[in-house]
Amino acid sequence: MEQYATSPITRTPRSTRAPRQIAILVYPGVQSLDFAGPLEVFAGAAQLMQATGRRARGYESYRGYEVSLLSVDGRPLQTSSGLTVTPHASLASAPAAIDTLIVAGGHGCMEAAADPVLLEWISQVSLTARRTTSVCTGAFLLAAAGLLDGRRATTHWASAAELAARYPAIDVDPEPIFLKDGPIWTSAGVTAGMDLALALVEEDLDRDAALQIARHLVLFLRRPGNQSQFSATLSIQEPARGSLREVQRFVLEHPAADLSVEALADHAHMSPRHFARVFRAESGVTPARYVEQVRLEAARRHLEDTAEPIAAVAEACGFGTPETMRRVFLRVLDVGPAEYRRRFHTRPTTVIGSTLAA
Repeated sequence: MEQYATSPITRTPRSTRAPRQIAILVYPGVQSLDFAGPLEVFAGAAQLMQATGRRARGYESYRGYEVSLLSVDGRPLQTSSGLTVTPHASLASAPAAIDTLIVAGGHGCMEAAADPVLLEWISQVSLTARRTTSVCTGAFLLAAAGLLDGRRATTHWASAAELAARYPAIDVDPEPIFLKDGPIWTSAGVTAGMDLALALVEEDLDRDAALQIARHLVLFLRRPGNQSQFSATLSIQEPARGSLREVQRFVLEHPAADLSVEALADHAHMSPRHFARVFRAESGVTPARYVEQVRLEAARRHLEDTAEPIAAVAEACGFGTPETMRRVFLRVLDVGPAEYRRRFHTRPTTVIGSTLAA
């Protein structure tokens, strides 16, 4: 990681400060959101820095960011969804000093990972880049280039087992949204690339800048890297029975209600024993586990987005008492509610509407 200057800063005219070069590597069959998401985050950061004069941590800021889409030959290519994209440049005409390399994922990753020219370029750029990162199955390209050996890394949950099998020297963790191991960052799939990019911006600038950009992009929340790739609404398989899907919807909309097995069984017009059995069979978790996950997510949103007292959050989200909520937070997240709020609470700002909405 870059060692920031501790001596007094010598100011230079703004026009002489070059932007940080962010290079996003794409290829035929790339997932469009894997590169478009990070691109929008860094574009928003550049606009924010220009509008506010915000500086990077510890030294006079670069003049924002300059983002380039790069491919082997620079020619138009087709993404996995059929979208045609024209990169800004080929590898041969890439920026001379790449600060951050982002390797996108997609269905074409395996073919790209078999291209020796591409792998050699990634390997060489990583020697001088401050950070080398991947989104989703872009991790396979970093792995093929030998950059992940001996490191912890993540990828899309559906590809984690294959990454571990192909490259046993990598400590593959399928759970986190993103991971940092030295100068190498890896992330989970699709929208997780935006979480990764926000974390990179936060490292360069500060937490408030990342949160402002997240709000401008209307992201549901800025997720910490150690958060699981799954939310309660995504990780639980959808039951076949309409009555059980209705129960899930009721839980999501009323986390503070009586959500005991007896109450939910009554809502589904089943006996408690039959309800508990079929709910677990069709959703993969017990009713109590599902309720806890939903309440935990609701509490996290309250802590991140409001200034409500901890006790009020516990009551509003169905935990009843702060101590009950605290035990769940510690067991699942390894951090208490107060510390979670300190790390991730969104503080009010007056900048976003006028600076990023142009």
